[in-house]
Parts: sequence; C-alpha cells; structure tokens
Amino acid sequence: MAHSFSRRRLAVVLAALSLTAAAAVSGRPEDVGLSSERLQRINETVQRYIDSGQITGAVTMVSRKGRTAHFEAHGLMDLESKAPMRKDAIFRMASMSKPVTGVAILMLMEDGKVRLTDPVSRFIPEFKNTKVAIVKTAAVSPGAPPAAGTPPRDPEIYTVPAEREITIRDLMTHTSGLESGGAGSREGARMSPRNTSSTLAAYVPALGVVPLDFQPGTQWRYSALAGIETLGRIVEVASGQTFDQFLKARLFDPLGMKDTAFYPTDDRMPRVVTLYERKDGKLSRTETPSWLATKTLFSGGGGLWSTPEDYMQFAQMLVNGGVLNGKRLLSPRTVDLMASNHVGDLYSGIGQRQHGMGFGLTVEVVLDNVAANRRESNGSFGWDGAFGTHFWVDRKEQLVGLLMVQESNGQLMRDFENAVMQAIVE
Repeated sequence: MAHSFSRRRLAVVLAALSLTAAAAVSGRPEDVGLSSERLQRINETVQRYIDSGQITGAVTMVSRKGRTAHFEAHGLMDLESKAPMRKDAIFRMASMSKPVTGVAILMLMEDGKVRLTDPVSRFIPEFKNTKVAIVKTAAVSPGAPPAAGTPPRDPEIYTVPAEREITIRDLMTHTSGLESGGAGSREGARMSPRNTSSTLAAYVPALGVVPLDFQPGTQWRYSALAGIETLGRIVEVASGQTFDQFLKARLFDPLGMKDTAFYPTDDRMPRVVTLYERKDGKLSRTETPSWLATKTLFSGGGGLWSTPEDYMQFAQMLVNGGVLNGKRLLSPRTVDLMASNHVGDLYSGIGQRQHGMGFGLTVEVVLDNVAANRRESNGSFGWDGAFGTHFWVDRKEQLVGLLMVQESNGQLMRDFENAVMQAIVE
C-alpha cells in the first residue's frame, strides 16, 4: 500500500514538473492527448493556403501539457530564391509584441513599482492635462456641392479637457483614446510625428499634447503603436533600464529567447523571412515598413522580431501560470488577471464585430466561444500581428497554438485554430 501511494505521489510530482519544462521538449502526441493522424490536418490546412498563392510558407507549433507535439516548417521563406522555410526562421512579430510589453508591465506591478490604476502622468508628467478632440458639426447650408475633383478636407476639431487622466490599464486595454485612428490621431501626426531615429525617452513625452480620440475608458479602439509604446516608456522610467535591456534581463534571458530582439543582427539576417503582400491576386515582395525599420525606437506595440521556438517559450510560460524551466516570471493570479475581460462589453458591444469576446491586458479573451464562433476554450487568450503571426493560450487544455507567417490572412488563423483543436482526442 505504501509503495502504491509513493508511485501515485511521484506521478503527481512528475506531472507538475512537466508544466515547468520548456515547450521545446518534444513528446509523442498521443502521450499528451493529441492524435498524430489528426495533427496532419494542420499541414494540409497550411498547404492549401500555399497552393492557392495566399502565403509563401509558415511554421506551426502546438504544445500540450508542457510538451511540443507538433513543430513543422511549410513552404518557402523566399519565393525568388526558393529558399525552404526553416524552423529557426525569424519573423516580424508586429502586434504580437504587445503581450510581451503587457507582461513587462505586470512584472513591474508585482514588483510594486506600478499599479494598473496609476495615471500615466505619474511616470510621464507631460500627460497630466490631456485634451479630447471633438469634431465640429458643420451647419448644413443650401447651395452647390463642392466642385468635382476637390479633395475632401479633414473635419475641423476643437478640444475639451479629459474628464480624467488616462491610466496604465487604459493603455493596456486600448481604451485610452491615444492615437487610435480618430480625429485626435490626425492632430497627433502633425503635433508629435513618430521619428524612427528617435528613442522612447524623446518621443513618448511629446505624445502628452496629442488630443485623445475619446474620453478615457468610454470606448475600445485599437492604438496600434502609440498606446503600447507609452507603456514601454513607463517600463523604462519605473525600472531605470532602457526597454530593450529590461526585456532581455527579465524575460528573454530567463526564458531562453535567444533570437528575440527589436532588430535582427547581421548574422541573423539570412534567417529573416521575406515579407510579401497580396496584390491583384498575387504575392508581391515588399520591404520592411518604415515604422518598423529602427534600431533606436524600441516599439512594444509592434517592434519585436522572433522565432517560433522563442515565442513558444513566452507562450508556454503563460499557459503554465507564469513559470518555465523552474523560473517564475509571474504569479498564476497575475496571469488570471491578464486573461480577464477588463472592458465590459466595449470590445463586443454595439459597433463591434467581436461577439463573444472580451479584452484583457494586451490580449484578446474568449468569453463565449459559441457566440464568437471560435474553437478555443472559454478563457483562452492571445493576439496576432499585422503580418499574419498568431498565437493563443488555452489553460483549460494546457495548450498553446502558434502560427508564424509573413502575409496577413485572418481566415488562416481561424482554420489553424480548428485544425489544432480537432486534434485533441481526450
């Protein structure tokens, strides 16, 4: 009886330890409740998109219960040279940089150096007296319409004081109104132009004079760069390190993310996947966009470059509740907080298309997978990037799905999710 108890206890301990192991440890899919045969449907799904000329290639990864059950490279990383896709290829992560920034803020929150409720002005005084842009309503007057060929003019605006200061939580949930595509954003491009040869320390304080697009906390509107770049500057002020130094010391090195950075070094350039865009039904080679081509403006909103294996370490840490390889970066309760809906129905309500979804701290959250028409479990969270990268963390299934491509294709993301989830057989 004692021997039986010891074996059971050992099995429990080993299962717990497996959750802190690196996702790079491969395992037989059947050992973690996945079907090898059904996982082949991921390859078939991706190949359909390659054959139809929608993407050049991809890398796909799936981990479950701390084990990598699927890791495949598909197609080409460069059409012209016919270079095959490689598993250690480097991708422009674009907005999949945002959850990394979110984790950095949460680490500082656990350190006691920031609070989600802190006004941004606590760290960047220029945000103390923000204004909100209001579009003037033009009186309708009789008479002839503007002459043909006259370019439309941007509507005139005036500003009113913000009813409250924007907070760290507002920035993390895209409810701040800072450069989120409205009337204030147009003024921002004129008043505080984004200079890629600048730094966060020089650029972000200038955003304090930009009129907000709406009163803080009243809408969900995506702030593609400025909102999360402001968080990056808050990390610098609160930690006393530049943003890239903080991420390397506190996240990348502990997680073994050896190829993740804000720009690829010369020796890594041969592994960078070529960027393409779809024009007239064909894929056309395109250069790295100017907003990303910088070695000084460390953009937490969209600036990271990474490999599939590196990013899987980050995601595996989250699915494990904040720990990987015996190194704890966050507490499980903080991961719970990150993956909670912080915006009520602002993300899924009137005028929004994300039914059944919520928004957490830099991540999208599945609240009702039936209403959302999504295959992930309720409570799953993740995000994607403008160039087609996508990941999600499903803590109920102890699963991470990771898709790396360099062509934007939202339908592929959904089809990939389906191919992964249908392979779970326990």
